[in-house]
Amino acid sequence: MLKTGARLRSQVCDTQMIVVRADATDGTLTCGGSPVIELTSTPDPGLTLAADAADGTAIGKRYVDGAGTIEVLVTKPGTGSLALDGEALTIKSAKPLPSSD
Repeated sequence: MLKTGARLRSQVCDTQMIVVRADATDGTLTCGGSPVIELTSTPDPGLTLAADAADGTAIGKRYVDGAGTIEVLVTKPGTGSLALDGEALTIKSAKPLPSSD
């Protein structure tokens, strides 16, 4: 289960992230096609980056799923792309500021 505040990393690229919001989801968060692990854990040496999950991540960007059940902040970019249960996460769009008169 993903928890808010968890620091995670990819097993197949340099991506690191912090979970900003996880609304009671038991889904599997992946990066580069492989499940992410705790920042202090050791990656499985047999895993490789999946070609269909190699769009990359951008530092400082927040990624969300379509249902809004998870939000992660990328703290170190990498070549793998993020997904939750096979659904690709997208960059969260900024909210427009109110106009000032």
